[in-house]
Amino acid sequence: MTPPFLQWSESAITFNQTDHLDSVLHPGRYLLVVDSIVSLKRLTKVLMDGGSSLNIIYAKTLDEMGGDRTCLHPTRAPFHGIVPGKQAMPLGQIDLPITFRDQFNYRAETLTFMVVGFLGTFHAILGYPCYAKFMAIPNYTYLKLKMSGPHGVITVGTSF
Repeated sequence: MTPPFLQWSESAITFNQTDHLDSVLHPGRYLLVVDSIVSLKRLTKVLMDGGSSLNIIYAKTLDEMGGDRTCLHPTRAPFHGIVPGKQAMPLGQIDLPITFRDQFNYRAETLTFMVVGFLGTFHAILGYPCYAKFMAIPNYTYLKLKMSGPHGVITVGTSF
């Protein structure tokens, strides 16, 4: 009996010397910040945080994208770890399409984002729900994110 494989599991994802940056002064010191397209808007500062259990988008980013706050679903679940020593209460949550791409290959999925009312350095923070949905693999030494796409592996380099 053949096991039911997950969609997008057909491509092996590896890292090698071709992924090496021109200069890696302090491997592991820098954040993995990528470009992505969220609701047809290009966001250039999206933090890939594999330690986070949430996908977060800032209300200011949503407003600048032309997002409609009336589409927010209420949530009463506070979270911790963003504002040191304090809990944060989201304004609500919203489902948004997000696309990762390279020059010839792209992949889009819908993610649930917690919308927060405070300011941050990034446009959004993507946590392990994003990694799981895209079956994405980060490499913090090479500052690359890889995932399967319709035409092979998609490699997204850092934008920061």
